[in-house]
Amino acid sequence: MKTIIAACSQNLSGSRASVRTALHTLLAARWPSQRDVRSWLQLLSVLQWVLSFLLLGTISLLVLIYLVFTSFWPISALYLAWIIFDWDTPEKGGRRLPCLRQWTVWRHFRDYFPVKLVKTHDLSPSHNYIIGSHPHGILCVGAFCNFITGSTGFGEMFPGIRPFLTTLAGNFRLPVFREYLMSGGLCPVTRRAIGYLLSKNGTGNAVAIVIGGAAESLSCRPGVTTLILKNRKGFVRMALQHGAYLVPSFSFGENDLFRQVVFEEGSWMRSIQQRFQKMMGFAPCVFYGRGLTSVHSRGFLPYARPITTVVGEPVMVPKIEDPSCETVDMYHEMYIRSLLKLFNENKTKYGLSETDELHIL
Repeated sequence: MKTIIAACSQNLSGSRASVRTALHTLLAARWPSQRDVRSWLQLLSVLQWVLSFLLLGTISLLVLIYLVFTSFWPISALYLAWIIFDWDTPEKGGRRLPCLRQWTVWRHFRDYFPVKLVKTHDLSPSHNYIIGSHPHGILCVGAFCNFITGSTGFGEMFPGIRPFLTTLAGNFRLPVFREYLMSGGLCPVTRRAIGYLLSKNGTGNAVAIVIGGAAESLSCRPGVTTLILKNRKGFVRMALQHGAYLVPSFSFGENDLFRQVVFEEGSWMRSIQQRFQKMMGFAPCVFYGRGLTSVHSRGFLPYARPITTVVGEPVMVPKIEDPSCETVDMYHEMYIRSLLKLFNENKTKYGLSETDELHIL
C-alpha cells in the first residue's frame, strides 16, 4: 500500500510540474500584437473580396442547379422566378444598400494597400458626371474601393454626389452575385443603364466607367502606363446626349498589384486572349500575386502596394441629343488633354518619375 501511495504522489507531482511547465511556456509565448491582428484582418478582407468576385457567381449558379435535383428544388424555382421579375433592375439604377458601403471590412480592405482618394476640383450636385477611370489593371481595385465603398471618403469629399461603377452586363445574370453587385452601387456598362442614371435619376450622379476595359488589362504590368482610349468614344457621345460633364481620374499604383505574363502582339496566345475577350467580354489574363501565408509565395491575392486615385477637373459638356462625329471628336480630345494634364501634374507625387509618360492607344 505504501508503495502505491508513493507512486501516486510521484505521478501527481509530475503532473503538477508538467502543468506548470505548460503554463509557463504558454505565458512566455509571444501573443499577437495589435499590428498583427490588423494585418490579418486586412488580409482576410482582401481575400473575401477576391473570392467574391472570382467565385461567388459561379458557385451560386452550381448550388442552384444542384438543388433542382433535390427536395429543395422550390428554392431554385423561387429564385428563378425572382430573377425574371427583377430582370431589368440592374438597368434602372440597381438596388444600392448604403449600409453595405459602410462595412468595417472595407476600411481593412483600404488599409491593406492602402488606397487613397485625392480631390482636385469640386463636383456640383446640380450636374451629372461620367468619371473615366484609368487604368483598368487586373481587378480594378482603385475604382472599386473609391467609388463603391465609403472607406476613402468619397461622400465627404464630394457632398451630394452619388457614385456608381459600371461592370460587365453578364455579371448581372449570375444568381446571388447580381444582388451583391447592385447592393454596392454597380450597374451594367450598357447604354440603357448609364442613360437611366444620367437622365432619369435626378442630378448628382457620377457614373464611373473603366474605359480601357478588358482589352487594357492584357497590357497591365508594373512600370507600364498604357491606356486603350484613342478609339473609345462612346462615353463621350453619351455625355453629350445627356449633358453630363466628363471627369478624368487616374489610379497611380493600380498596375503594380499583380504580375502578369504578357504575350506579344501577333503571338498565338495573344490572339486567343483577344478572341476570347471579344466573345465573352473579358480577357483571360495569366497573372499571379502573393500567397495567403507569405508575401514571398505566389497566389491570387494582390500585393500590398499603395494606390492613389486622383479625380481631375471636370470637362464641361453641353447637351446635344444627336452630336456629330466632329463634336464627339472635339470633346474626346478635350478629355484626353485633361487626363494627360492630370497625369503629368501628379505622377512624381505618387511613385512615378518625371520621365514616365502616359501612352494612349
